[in-house]
Amino acid sequence: MFKRRTPEAPPDPPQVVKPGGKGRPTPKRSEAEKRRRQPITAPATRKEAYKKVRERQATDRARAREGMAKGDEKHLLKRDRGPVRRMARDYVDSRRTVGSYLMYAMFAIVLLSLLPIPAARLLVLFAPPLLLVVVFAEGFLLSRGIKRLAAERYPDEDAKGVGMYAAMRAMQIRRLRIPNPRVRLGEKDKV
Repeated sequence: MFKRRTPEAPPDPPQVVKPGGKGRPTPKRSEAEKRRRQPITAPATRKEAYKKVRERQATDRARAREGMAKGDEKHLLKRDRGPVRRMARDYVDSRRTVGSYLMYAMFAIVLLSLLPIPAARLLVLFAPPLLLVVVFAEGFLLSRGIKRLAAERYPDEDAKGVGMYAAMRAMQIRRLRIPNPRVRLGEKDKV
């Protein structure tokens, strides 16, 4: 009889959804902060902290190396970025160049210099300068060709330094080129 009555909870008012709204009420700041908080798992010692940093850096470097090898624009160095540089890489990678075999030839010349044969000594004397002249001439021709092609295909893009870029790539051993070649030898029509 003299009991305290608990008033019935009034029903929640109907939520009015505004057009273009998010469709739910804004959470309280304390609730949002609780959801954002995560337990801190700090390393117990400095040694562990350095180990974690090194592991994270190693995975970042591995990811970047893979991206560079694949030619992913996000991971490429600034010198390798852009459509003009991609075209220059494909242009060089589709051709066989003397420059890509230069290191092998120089190694063979060093081996020949060890032989006591007079003809081999004569070859060792004249072959390196001749090879270098051929490689420079080839680089010059590649540079002119890629500059002309870049001006035709990408007139609005910056083609500064693309000739030297192509010439330097032509002197690298094909298997060691980064980013990896996308075209096969002889696929000049795909460039």
